[in-house]
Amino acid sequence: MLRPVGGGREWQADPDALRPATQRERIGAGVRAANERARAADDTSRPPLPVRGCATCEEPAARREVARAEYDGSTETDANVLLRRHHNQEHRA
Repeated sequence: MLRPVGGGREWQADPDALRPATQRERIGAGVRAANERARAADDTSRPPLPVRGCATCEEPAARREVARAEYDGSTETDANVLLRRHHNQEHRA
């Protein structure tokens, strides 16, 4: 039985068909595993939500809404980065 670097679903392989991974394959598998861990830890596919009652959260969230209305993707992204950074520093449980 084999399992991918970083964990995952096992699969069965014929022992005679196996060979040691090349250095390039090992590095690539390690990078993919690290990227998956990072994605799981901080999902950046969705914009962060402001924490209710937090004035520091509300400012970049308001800036983001204005940027969306003006179709200003750069400013919208900047506001998301600021809000996410604030979440990580102040609201991480």
